Amino acid sequence: MIKMESHLGSIEVSERYFLSLIGGALEGAFGVAGLSPAGRRGGSVRIGVKGSRLTIDLHILMTYGVNIAAAVTSIAHKISFTVEDATGIGVASVKVYVDGMTSQ
Repeated sequence: MIKMESHLGSIEVSERYFLSLIGGALEGAFGVAGLSPAGRRGGSVRIGVKGSRLTIDLHILMTYGVNIAAAVTSIAHKISFTVEDATGIGVASVKVYVDGMTSQ
């Protein structure tokens, strides 16, 4: 559970819900081949709390031929927007780690 305090009281959201939101956003993201198997040891998706906002770390695999910098920027914005829109909880940062490339 991700627990946060707000002026209205305590908010608890399951990590599973955040994972489904992020997974859905990644499905349509250009250049993403999937979550990184190497990142799964420590978790391909890590969600933390910084103050009253979320921090999200993603470990992904990308397809060959994609402009990595542009794709990563787009993914970070998409994840941030999706989470904030669905939950109303602000996102402090989305860090995207490209752990490998694949020819998918």
